[in-house]
Amino acid sequence: MLSKKMEQALNGQVNAELYSSYLYLAMGAYLDTRKLPGFVYWMKVQALEELYHGVKMMDYIRAAGGRARLAAIADPAFEWASPLQVAEGILAHERKVTGLIKDLVKLAVAEQDPATETFLAWYIKEQVEEEESAAEVLAKVKSAGADQAALSRVDRELGERMFKVPKDAEIKFKNMIPK
Repeated sequence: MLSKKMEQALNGQVNAELYSSYLYLAMGAYLDTRKLPGFVYWMKVQALEELYHGVKMMDYIRAAGGRARLAAIADPAFEWASPLQVAEGILAHERKVTGLIKDLVKLAVAEQDPATETFLAWYIKEQVEEEESAAEVLAKVKSAGADQAALSRVDRELGERMFKVPKDAEIKFKNMIPK
């Protein structure tokens, strides 16, 4: 059973994951004004992944005897100076989320909650992948520089990203739909 402190912290992370989804949609909306459909698509896939992360955590809270509580999502930024600034923002945000997850692991250890600590190991691994992906996008956008043709090539490449439904997501999302 979750301690009240752990439950509250996990609910805070649900909010952070939903904010991440919201932020990536806002970034995509900005990139849409820059006529970068591949980058927009990449951001939508990223937003879906973050939504999944939040739902997965809500499911865990319930399974561990707690109650998921949704709070208001803060307004994300909606203007950036350039696609490069968006790419830099993605990496900075993923690093921030990594820090939040690490703090949750520390709390799980302090609360002597090995089940939650084990659950959070998936998020730690996921954040390694998220930071790697964000760093790759940033490197590609940096390499394009001011060359519009190069940025168009990067945009096409980003548009090829596939949303991979996690193996456990289909079952969990099906359970959310009322019959």
